[in-house]
Amino acid sequence: MKIVIAELVDIFKIEPIFNLYRNFYGLDTDRDSALNFLRQRLEKNESIIFYVQKGPDILGFVQVFRTFSSASLTKVLILNDLYVIESSRQQGVASALIQKVLDYGRKEQCSRVSLSTAHDNPAQELYEKIGFRESTFKFYNYTL
Repeated sequence: MKIVIAELVDIFKIEPIFNLYRNFYGLDTDRDSALNFLRQRLEKNESIIFYVQKGPDILGFVQVFRTFSSASLTKVLILNDLYVIESSRQQGVASALIQKVLDYGRKEQCSRVSLSTAHDNPAQELYEKIGFRESTFKFYNYTL
């Protein structure tokens, strides 16, 4: 299993699994829009994408966004997208991707890696096993 940090030329390899991720959340496949989104994030250096490649196959990916915390005056990573193809689940792919993100965060001196997940996402068990904990801060999340 090889974990690669994506470059602009990799978006064509990543797009099919990126659309599978979107399908998982009930969204339609849109190749052109997905490629455009990935291209913009990488061109503008707005995200980091790691992917697992085994031979010619992409088994999973994670997309991380950089941000900052005004309260702690530090850099923060948001683990925004994580997906592993069904046939490669329960084989350590997601754990390896998350570990890569945590290593990257330490290297970049980030104070934390945050993520949000659906209430019914079975990956919660993995997140907790790795050490993520549900936030105990007294915050509500709002969306408009």
